[in-house]
Amino acid sequence: MADKHPELRANVIAILRTIAPEVEADELRDDRPLRQQVDLDSMDWLNFLIGISERLGVSIPEADYGRLATLADLLAYLRAKLG
Repeated sequence: MADKHPELRANVIAILRTIAPEVEADELRDDRPLRQQVDLDSMDWLNFLIGISERLGVSIPEADYGRLATLADLLAYLRAKLG
C-alpha cells in the first residue's frame, strides 16, 4: 500500500528545524525518542507540536503528547489523523 503522505517526514523535520535549526534529517532515527535526539526541552517540544498542528492542520490534544515519543510514533499518529 502506497504512503498517502510521502512528504510528511520532510514536513515534520522542516517544522522541527524552525525550533532546532541544527537538526540534520539524515541523522534522526525514527525509533529513538525525538526529544532526546535533538535535546528539546518541554517548551521546545510544545512549540514543535503546536507548529505541526498549525502547519498541517492536525489537532494534537495534550492527552496524546505522551504517545508521541519517537519520530515513528509521531508520523504514524499524523498519518492516522490525516487519513
